[in-house]
Amino acid sequence: MDYNIVLFHNISHALKSEKLLKAAGLAIKLIPVPKELSADCGVCLLFPHEQQETVTHVLLHNRVEIQAICPFKS
Repeated sequence: MDYNIVLFHNISHALKSEKLLKAAGLAIKLIPVPKELSADCGVCLLFPHEQQETVTHVLLHNRVEIQAICPFKS
């Protein structure tokens, strides 16, 4: 299965995103940022690639600041 990750500038945005996306019924998980990527806060959200449109919509609608959304192969 293909996954994407959302990178954040700080932990508060990551935690807010986790809460919003779980409330929306999405299958997401907080994980450490992979070594090959860099992010300011050290954690990122992992989610199935097919949920990208919904994840992006929820985060933008709630004005959550993100650093990037990147593909991730597990």
